[in-house]
Amino acid sequence: MIPPNLSPTPIQPIKDPRLEAAKVRLAIKRDDLIHSQISGNKWRKLKYNLQAAREQGQQALLTFGGAYSNHIAATAAAGKEFGFRTIGLIRGEEYLPLNPTLQFAKEQGMELHYLNRQDYRQKEEAETLQELQQRFGPFYYVPEGGSNALAVKGSAELVAELEVQQYDFIAVACGTGGTLAGIVAGLNRHRQALGFPVLKGGSFMKAEVDKLTQAYNGEVYHNYQLITDYHFGGYAKWTPELTRFINGFSSGHGVPLDPIYTGKLLYGIFDLVQKGWFKPGTRLLAIHTGGLQGIKGFNERFGDLIV
Repeated sequence: MIPPNLSPTPIQPIKDPRLEAAKVRLAIKRDDLIHSQISGNKWRKLKYNLQAAREQGQQALLTFGGAYSNHIAATAAAGKEFGFRTIGLIRGEEYLPLNPTLQFAKEQGMELHYLNRQDYRQKEEAETLQELQQRFGPFYYVPEGGSNALAVKGSAELVAELEVQQYDFIAVACGTGGTLAGIVAGLNRHRQALGFPVLKGGSFMKAEVDKLTQAYNGEVYHNYQLITDYHFGGYAKWTPELTRFINGFSSGHGVPLDPIYTGKLLYGIFDLVQKGWFKPGTRLLAIHTGGLQGIKGFNERFGDLIV
């Protein structure tokens, strides 16, 4: 599979008085520019899964996600671009009209089906997947969020695009842990990674990251740390302070941020900078994992808060 647009993605230095006061340098790797629809970490995580599906002769992709899932949108777009039938199992009941994410997925040709929350919790059980095979026919299974060993392989390639000696920390927002696992594996203990879970109680992510790296190459790494204080109440939760930061950052630096992932990551970084968490002279690289498609749905739900 050939990357849709940009590889390697550009790195944008950020000049800001808050950084200068702390003598900290920050740059952002703009993975949001990989593709307008298969954006950021979603392309990296899907890349080798799409290749495996092709090699196995599969003609359909089946995956799971929430109603506003970046992964659902990206899988639908990838299916259309590379000629796969796509089936999306969505958590919760159907609501009409469809929200912008699901409407987009449907326009890309994805078949949408809905699971109640109890059934959704059992989605990875062998019996459930067997029943789905009987219902939909043969398919290549992509886990929720796209995180598996092949996703780690794709995400690890991000590190190969860097001169890692230029950075002390590489920071990324975490949902299912696949991108962080890939970065940690790609760094191969040479630099430190920081993961910012966007879910409440994000310390559980360590077990997920370790499981993913073990599935990828049999290794467990210790060159990463989880920063669990910037979830803003949990997944898709937010505060006016967060939306003000996002709008100010976007207008000041020309980098759009989503309120689910990268907005929380950058807010957390700047808060830690101002608290003196980073020593003077620290060099940071933040990974922009895309997710900008979610802004439209966010604004539809909560008002036009992200400009």
